[in-house]
This record gives sequence, C-alpha cells and structure tokens, in this order.
Amino acid sequence: MNKISMSKALRTRRILIYIVFAILTIISVLPLIMMLINSTRSVIQINTGVSLIPGSSLIHNIEVLFQYGFNMARGVGNSFFVAAASTIISVYFSAMAAYALVAYDFKGKRLIYGAIVALIMIPSQVSMIGFYEFMIKLNLLDNFLPLILPGLAAPATVFFLVEYMSTVYNKDYADSARLDGAGELKIFHRVMLPMMKPGLATMAIFGFVFSWNNFLMPLILISKQSMYTLPMIVQTITAMGAGGHTVEWGAIYVGLSITVVPIIVVYLLLSRFIVGGGNAGGVKG
Repeated sequence: MNKISMSKALRTRRILIYIVFAILTIISVLPLIMMLINSTRSVIQINTGVSLIPGSSLIHNIEVLFQYGFNMARGVGNSFFVAAASTIISVYFSAMAAYALVAYDFKGKRLIYGAIVALIMIPSQVSMIGFYEFMIKLNLLDNFLPLILPGLAAPATVFFLVEYMSTVYNKDYADSARLDGAGELKIFHRVMLPMMKPGLATMAIFGFVFSWNNFLMPLILISKQSMYTLPMIVQTITAMGAGGHTVEWGAIYVGLSITVVPIIVVYLLLSRFIVGGGNAGGVKG
C-alpha cells in the first residue's frame, strides 16, 4: 500500500471516529437540552410531545415550584453541604489509605487490598437495612452525619487512587523528605498529595456527583422537611401528582435543572485535572 492509499485510509478512519464521537455526544447532551427546554414550557405543551423550541412559561414554572412550600435555597445548601463534606472526607482518607498501600510493605497488605476490591462488588442496598437500624441505635436519624461519615470508607475511591498512585509514586521523594527530618504525615501532605492532585480531582468529581444525586439514603434517614436535600424535594413534588392530581412537569423540570447546575460547576472547576491525571498515569517516572 503506497503513502497516498495509507493517507486516505487514515483520513477515512478519523472521519468515522469523529462521526461516532459526534453521535455519542448528541445522545449524551440531548436529555440535558430537553430538560432545559421543558423547564420553559407549560404542562399542556409538554404533554403534547417532544419539541426543541423553548416555551414562554419559565417564570410561571418557577413561581409554581416555589408555591409548593419548599425552601429551594435550603435544599441546595443541604445538598451542597452533604456532597462537599462527604467528598472531602472520602478523597482525603482514601488518598491516605492508597498511600499506605503503595508506599509501605507490611504483612497482610495483599489481603487488605483484596478485601477492598471485594467490597466494591457488594451493592450498598444490601447493607441498607442494617445501617438504618444501626443509626436508630445511635440516635442519628434526621442528622447529616450518616450521609457524610460513610465517605471515610470508600473502596472504589481507594482502588482507583491505589492504581493511580502506583504510576506516579517515586520512593526517592519520600526518602529525601525523611532525610530532611519530615515526619510521615508531613510527607503525605507536602509531597504525596500534590503528586496525586489529578487523581484526587477525578475522584472528587465522581464522589460529588454521587453524593449530590443520592436520594434513597437521605429518604430513609431524614424526615424533617427543613433537612431535605434537593433530590428529595424534587421527588416529593413529583409524588404530589399521584392520586389523579395534575403534575406540574414544567416546575419539576425547573427543579431538575437547578439540581444539575452545581454538578456542572464542580465539573468545570475540576475537569482540567482529568486530562492531567490521564497524562500522569500514562508515564511512570
């Protein structure tokens, strides 16, 4: 095959790849676009079918949303507090566990790592009833702590950070810091955490999104309306349409749009580290 034929084949392959990526992008973005458009349409317009033309009922839908009596600002604050605290705790302690598993050699290391990997396979719903009963005994219902503290043990985050750190860890850095008189905690904070920053940012995005969208666990543990998270408020408004009552879908789409905004902001703030994490993970020093 001559150079001209190879060039044409390569160009054709690239075009096909771009077409596939474009289709996947449209499939991924279209539901978000439809949600934003439906938040501007009336109930009648939404029930008539799908449309890509925005309506003129956005203000009305916002007014209807706030007429349900829920404090949306408080819901956003509750969700953000839980998601941010859970994410910070999860990422920090998972990074500490990953550092220990990568940097130190000790008995039972493989067994502990194997147990962490095995825990990833266990669905959280399996332990939900037992966790609820445990929280009752600790008198922690209607409390944000049960939604935050489980982040201390995040097997998936530990697994990812172990795999990531194994590609960037350099023992010489830690040894040099020890020669300068630095303790283990100082080495972890001053040397290792900056090295792990791309991986930490990546897991922070996933952790924040998971905690922000978490509905089932807050539903089980929280009954006070003042402590409702935003997904709980939106779902409660949807449930109000049961029993033959009209569901204000326009207002619900406005609520869903509000829930997406913080996720997009967090992603935009941290996504630049994802590329850095991929590059760093691909080269071992």
